[in-house]
Amino acid sequence: MKSYVMLMGIALAALVVFPGRAPAQNPMSRGPSRRMEILFKDITLTPVQQAKIDSIQSHYREQMPSFTPGSPPDSATRERVRALFRHELDDFRAVLTPDQQPTFDRNVQAMRERRRG
Repeated sequence: MKSYVMLMGIALAALVVFPGRAPAQNPMSRGPSRRMEILFKDITLTPVQQAKIDSIQSHYREQMPSFTPGSPPDSATRERVRALFRHELDDFRAVLTPDQQPTFDRNVQAMRERRRG
């Protein structure tokens, strides 16, 4: 029992000294959480809006085709994914208030420019 308590103390100390970073906090991270962070930067969503956004994201995630690592998707699959992303953005924007939409539009534009660069 004493060794268990000591081991837990060491583990807790390691967490304090070497805290982990959530993927959304890592500026180099990629994926859905980073994408959402970029899209909704400087936008405060109400709980109702957040629930709708989560529902939309879940809906489109279910429609995404699965990919085989190391095997690039064909052009039809790439176009389908692009279309899903476009529709998802339109649905996200529809949830926002007229005051929030210009910020969202700027965030979308910034994300597109970052991808081109």
